[in-house]
Amino acid sequence: MSYLGVETSLTGRRWIGPGVDVMRAAETLQQQSQLPPAVCQVLARRGVVAAEAEGFLAPSLRDLLPDPQTLKDMTKAAKRFISAIQNRERIAIFADYDVDGGSSAALLISWLRDMGRTATLYVPDRIDEGYGPNDEAMAHLAAEHDLIVCVDCGTLSHGPLAAAKGADVIVLDHHLGGEELPPALAVVNPNRQDESGEIGHLCAAAVVFLMLVEVRRLLREDGTSSPDLMSLLDLVALATVADVAPLIGVNRAFVRQGLTVMARRNRVGLTALADEAGLDTAPTAYHLGFVLGPRVNAGGRIGAADLGARLLSTDDPHEAAALSERLEALNKERRDIETAVRAAALAQAEERGLDGGLVWAAGAGWHPGVVGIVASRLKETAGRPSIVIGIEDGIGKGSGRSISGIDLGQPIQRLAAEGLLIKGGGHKMAAGLTVEETKIEAAMSRLNELLEKQGAHERGAADLRVDGMLMPQAASVDMVELIENAGPFGASAPAPRYVFADMAIRFAKRVGENHLKVSFGGDAASMDAICFNAFDGPIGPALQDHGGKRFHLAGRLDINIWRGRRSVQLRLEDVTLA
Repeated sequence: MSYLGVETSLTGRRWIGPGVDVMRAAETLQQQSQLPPAVCQVLARRGVVAAEAEGFLAPSLRDLLPDPQTLKDMTKAAKRFISAIQNRERIAIFADYDVDGGSSAALLISWLRDMGRTATLYVPDRIDEGYGPNDEAMAHLAAEHDLIVCVDCGTLSHGPLAAAKGADVIVLDHHLGGEELPPALAVVNPNRQDESGEIGHLCAAAVVFLMLVEVRRLLREDGTSSPDLMSLLDLVALATVADVAPLIGVNRAFVRQGLTVMARRNRVGLTALADEAGLDTAPTAYHLGFVLGPRVNAGGRIGAADLGARLLSTDDPHEAAALSERLEALNKERRDIETAVRAAALAQAEERGLDGGLVWAAGAGWHPGVVGIVASRLKETAGRPSIVIGIEDGIGKGSGRSISGIDLGQPIQRLAAEGLLIKGGGHKMAAGLTVEETKIEAAMSRLNELLEKQGAHERGAADLRVDGMLMPQAASVDMVELIENAGPFGASAPAPRYVFADMAIRFAKRVGENHLKVSFGGDAASMDAICFNAFDGPIGPALQDHGGKRFHLAGRLDINIWRGRRSVQLRLEDVTLA
């Protein structure tokens, strides 16, 4: 049964409320734990019982951190890394150009700097070199270095790693592995085929952090001191959220404690970026994913590929300020390019149909740096796994994003094995591919078939899940802070969504390019809301020209700080006439 009888909202979705089992579990949890009802609702949805509640609300990295030695090749990698440090060998870091790659590289560069060592940073150009190691770059690095550490890449790079003659190679990655490992000294990856997969939800930066934990243990055995690892958790948190790693298990502890570290503003690169973005409050997981992450990514998407990693690893405030300013400008340019590609991709996908197991679009000249973002937009619109491909000189380079419960990386890898792709790989929630233009239709048809076997065609944007109903006077700052204790919220751990029923629109104004600022209320109180990209769909026009109509409003709660005053704000996601 639909919630409040909403079968079709303005965005075409049916609203679904919490099931009877969740409501009963929340009532039981409240009786046994004496926690506030709103918190119990969130915990019940996550399957947390009373005995686990205290530990869940205060996740301890000490209790949740996996033993690094459980990962294959970990000790071998750590010992080789230590040997390179002690013998003052020349070290190169080959990193992916996204936030996870940049954060992974910054982890190693920052740690090495504290040990009095340096490393060469190499980030491939997205357009000229593509994702991951390539023969020319690896051969060049090997000629001038003794050890190459590939971070957030390398697991499937058999040829390029073989080209690194004369140097040892360590791979620290999290992308799905193939049947055979590349010719590296060590491949540390929780998603190797011979791993259990129990910690396959880690991003690459978390894998790098685990190696540094093992390095610290080995150095301690020899009586050697090493840098404070807790101070590096801001980088692990940023990568975890930006790479859409599920916020479960140790990932929750990484992000919770990483946000605390970030709030101290000790990393000059992140501080400069936050200031450039106008972020004047303590960061949240939302800020990592939607404010800081896109700006770090901007260099790899449409500018110099190494800008993000350089920003995150620098200890020079002047360099940090210059890099942040450049990334801010690139991010604005990226948004303009994205807007054009998104409109074309959405029109093409809608014409093809949004009801299969896969939503996809391909176009000549689409910038490869924005296809991943546009794929995310298609995924959000259709509630389906999505692929967007830019075509240049007969070759398509694409990026895909998946939805919870549907593995995209494995089918992409299978397509590569079947010869439909030149190459492809990734993980469950995101993947990349290269394909001949003449094979795009066949490859996407096959991918749709594989995703439908997972039930992707049965998902969709038709359902919006809500956790309950609130009135404006009940949505207090104290209540939102209590709910935040059950966070952080993100992938696989969505923030609770509430409905404000039968609300009058008291004020509505377009802000920025296509956002909407709203004030709404019932008979007793009012509150503010912000709807991002409201004018990309029907919500903006409907509320701006409301004509006195009353609405049910659905969204998530934030704390807004303006001139020192803290108030609750609704991040509006869906609307229907009351």
